[in-house]
Amino acid sequence: MLAELSARGRLNDPDMWWHLKSGEVIWTKHAVPTVDLFSFTALHHPLVPQEWLSQLSMYAAYRLDGYVGLMLWIFLLATALFVVGYALSSLYSGNSKIGLLGVIVLWLFSTSGMSIRPQMIGYFLLAVELLVLYLGWSRSPRWLLCLPPLFAVWVNCHGSFILGLIVLGVILACSFFGFRKGSLVSVPWDSGRRRVLMLALALSSGAVFLNPVGWRQVLYPLDTMLHQPVNLSYVQEWQPLPLHHGRGIGLLCVLALIFLVLLLRRSQVLYLHELVLLGMGTWMALNHRRLVFVFGILAAPVVSRLCSDFWDRYDADKDRIAPNVIFIGVVAAALFWGFPNRRALAKEVGSGSPVQAVEYIQSHHLAGNMLNDYGYGGYLIWALPEHPVFIDGRADIFEWTGVLKEFGGWATLQTNPNQLLDKYHISFCLLGKDSPIVHVLPLMPNWKKVYSDQASVIFVRTGSGNSLQ
Repeated sequence: MLAELSARGRLNDPDMWWHLKSGEVIWTKHAVPTVDLFSFTALHHPLVPQEWLSQLSMYAAYRLDGYVGLMLWIFLLATALFVVGYALSSLYSGNSKIGLLGVIVLWLFSTSGMSIRPQMIGYFLLAVELLVLYLGWSRSPRWLLCLPPLFAVWVNCHGSFILGLIVLGVILACSFFGFRKGSLVSVPWDSGRRRVLMLALALSSGAVFLNPVGWRQVLYPLDTMLHQPVNLSYVQEWQPLPLHHGRGIGLLCVLALIFLVLLLRRSQVLYLHELVLLGMGTWMALNHRRLVFVFGILAAPVVSRLCSDFWDRYDADKDRIAPNVIFIGVVAAALFWGFPNRRALAKEVGSGSPVQAVEYIQSHHLAGNMLNDYGYGGYLIWALPEHPVFIDGRADIFEWTGVLKEFGGWATLQTNPNQLLDKYHISFCLLGKDSPIVHVLPLMPNWKKVYSDQASVIFVRTGSGNSLQ
């Protein structure tokens, strides 16, 4: 139920469309593209196909049943994420009922990034890694040998694999220490188990090179964080987490709960690796709101363990099978009847994408270079492939080419609008109505508004040869 509620309304992420188009290219060409194919401003510029396997799975879901297939993709991934999170929280806390608390923590923060994008697979694999690490520590060390193949898949699905390697390194480093200082405890691993962990880290570090472009893909996440300042400052999801908003308050509440439990219940302890991972997750979430998802994954098992004895009187023998079966049946029926149909999904796409504007461009045969709104680029790649886009959600290649900085200055009226329009020989612009430049273009000579709806507006350069019939 949580998975369906979380997935509803997630079809229309602007970046979903170019991921879907990339998956189509891979599916039809039987090759992973390593240069830009969708824009005229960065055409043939090298790119890092760091999400190609996720994109291929998205397109496979689309081929299965269109928009419904895509909703099934995110629904199944969200379900798998919550199941793994529940298993991890239950095993880690030793209490299957308190494991539900871990799922609630995970759900609270995962909704920030619940979308039909490769990051869903990346964060699911992070949860799987934590589960494997726990099983390798508490059960058989052979579980740790599952990590290298996991990373071989992960590196081709999403750049969060680098976070997985960091987590693995943190666990290994903490496994050498044994001490207790107040509520902080570190339990050393036995030498045999630690050797297997070291082997798993070494093999996993090698496995990430099993990708289409080798070291460039391995270093890509570091390039994003260290060498893409315009991307990190321009794109909203990379902005710091507002602490006065819902998830910011939620993060503070989770940290406060952990602190209060340790303060009031002296029998509870915080392990060294938990402290390091929580600190890392908190730092990432505070600096980049999209990474609050990661905080939720790292915090869920810790919160469950610290609260494990809150339900210590639970007796499994007193569970009633019949009411549970009826409840599960009701939930299953609600999921079936509540799943969005094709008409509802098409309406959702139309409400968030410039569907009618694209129809206008096609029916009126607008020609020449198009300058589009940043948030429209992904949909245009999918729905209007005959017109290469000016810019889209692949902020990395547009930062590398300087286009992202130019567009940012143009869209926010920090530069002379004519400079960019003339440099790229723009014939028409498709923009969102809330864009500041929309109020300037009508005042400029040789530009005319030819289309407008509730969300979009199209301006055409007069004398550009476009048909306006």
